[in-house]
Amino acid sequence: MSVIEEVCTITAKGQTTVPKAIRRALGIGYGGRIAFRVEDGTVSLHAVPPADEVDPALAPFLALLARSLAVQPEALAGLTPALAARVVAATEGVAADPDAPIEGDVAL
Repeated sequence: MSVIEEVCTITAKGQTTVPKAIRRALGIGYGGRIAFRVEDGTVSLHAVPPADEVDPALAPFLALLARSLAVQPEALAGLTPALAARVVAATEGVAADPDAPIEGDVAL
């Protein structure tokens, strides 16, 4: 991937214009959303996918979880030390990239 660097000015109101080359590289246009991240003194920026591109199961799942916790907060419990140890043992040495594409068929 090529490197693109653009310089822009921040206005008195703290606003700036995302340069056209950056918008084009991120694939965003009018109404598009971006997210800023500050880490170790460095700022990165990435495009935020439109709501219709977000996993459609996530919002209903989170709503269900919130309702369940509101009705029965005592049901929330941490992992037992034994289960936590089993999870660590089962995943030790396993490299995972949550952004990597899933290969093959997926049964839901």
